[in-house]
Amino acid sequence: MSARRWLRSACVALAGLAGVSIATAAGAPSRIETTAGALDGTRDGDVSAFKGIPFAAPPVGDLRWRAPQPAPRWSGVRNATAFGSACMQKPGMSLENGGDAGALNEDCLYLNVWTPRAEPGARLPVMVWIHGGALIFGAGSLALYDGAPLARQGVVVVTVNYRLGPLGFFAHPALDKAAPNGPANFGLLDQIAALQWVRRHVASFGGDPSRVTIFGQSAGAQSVLALMASPSARGLFQQAIAQSPYGVPSHPRAKAQQVGVRIAEAVGLPGARTTLADLRRVPAEALAALDDNALSLAPGFIVGDAAMPRSILAAFQAKQQAAVPLMIGNNSDETSVALAFGIKPAVLVQKLGAARIVVRPLYRGVTDDAELGRQVVRDVVFTAFARRIAVLQSERAPTWRYYYSRLPSNAQNQPGVGHGGEIPAVFGTGDSCNCLGAPLTPADRAAGAALAERWVAFARSGEPTASSGARWPTDSRARPVVLDFADAEAVEPDFMRQRLNTFIGALNLIGAARPAN
Repeated sequence: MSARRWLRSACVALAGLAGVSIATAAGAPSRIETTAGALDGTRDGDVSAFKGIPFAAPPVGDLRWRAPQPAPRWSGVRNATAFGSACMQKPGMSLENGGDAGALNEDCLYLNVWTPRAEPGARLPVMVWIHGGALIFGAGSLALYDGAPLARQGVVVVTVNYRLGPLGFFAHPALDKAAPNGPANFGLLDQIAALQWVRRHVASFGGDPSRVTIFGQSAGAQSVLALMASPSARGLFQQAIAQSPYGVPSHPRAKAQQVGVRIAEAVGLPGARTTLADLRRVPAEALAALDDNALSLAPGFIVGDAAMPRSILAAFQAKQQAAVPLMIGNNSDETSVALAFGIKPAVLVQKLGAARIVVRPLYRGVTDDAELGRQVVRDVVFTAFARRIAVLQSERAPTWRYYYSRLPSNAQNQPGVGHGGEIPAVFGTGDSCNCLGAPLTPADRAAGAALAERWVAFARSGEPTASSGARWPTDSRARPVVLDFADAEAVEPDFMRQRLNTFIGALNLIGAARPAN
């Protein structure tokens, strides 16, 4: 899967023409020039890495709860060999849910680039990863997201940080007073700023700014859909991949303001009467440490600012989303994330009450309430939502839907592939992330490589083709079809059609009964 090596003499010649210094020895320095300044990264074999690059000014002091501002140009050569700080979050939460985020700081708007050809003119496809974590934890620097294995397949990989929790998604009367109807989704604006940075600078890393694919998982996948729906992100990417987005509604601005008032009270300020200056003086650590559902908007965005004038679903239903090719899907045991947050599937089934009469026939052969609950949560929150979005997007652009059910060889006793279980396969980090509990087998590596090949092909051409395996048809309202990444790839027409149609119909009725966001 390694990218093609080229002769050292050719590298030196190209680097000389471009004014770029490229070293090829493992761990050797790799220098490039960008319009923001020079960078010293590292080159390991056939991939150069540039880490901790600022894409916006530090969002501290008077820049807290403001749209990201341009990062100043630096003088001299910037050391880009270490990750920047992760955005503020509850310490340890990321470590418990996917990997160590490292040092935390409010000054956190950094991105990382891996490239097999750090030279202008290479024009390689670009893949920009948006991490998950319920919009309250995570970072682009997790070992799980190491971009080197993907980059070896001939793409430039970018991972980004964005503001999280109440520092990233926040509304309060004091903010509205300073900027009526101003920004509230600061983390989403950070993602847009990172994509703008990519458009301006990625050519210096060998990337093609006209071939950018955004991809993300969970809250990162929800961010992908939000970026598709956002007028502010239009034209910044050409393809999108949403891995396990969820059908959890975003919040009206009025509700977000109520939460903001409660947050002010929780840190000892006078609620709605708090001034913006007082809010900005609250230590970032105090805001990140808040641990109460009543003080959190996770895992949803805020509807009603320029970045998100309408909810994701409303934008897709109105055909106002970006008309770009989309890959979307979910895993076979997404309910693992519900368990992590204390939701008990068996209790959920009991709460269905009379609705169980409708639900049970959709799951023939499932008699255990806990297992029924797991599958219902998975399908209502994830599988049906992926189908719902796929149908709407298929009317605008080619759309492919998947279902990931292949368990690692050492986990065959698990009920299915958990939330995020596909990420090591996509990134090729299963052997290095220390997150799987046991070594991969050759069969695991081969399956992961086949999955990653689809992702890279999509970034390269806009179609998820593969050198072997099944032909993956596009999904549509009239011809629903899924590619199941099981022990062997399988094309599944009418995948879960009856139950998904039932759930989508019920969700549409519920949505029609609510005021539009």
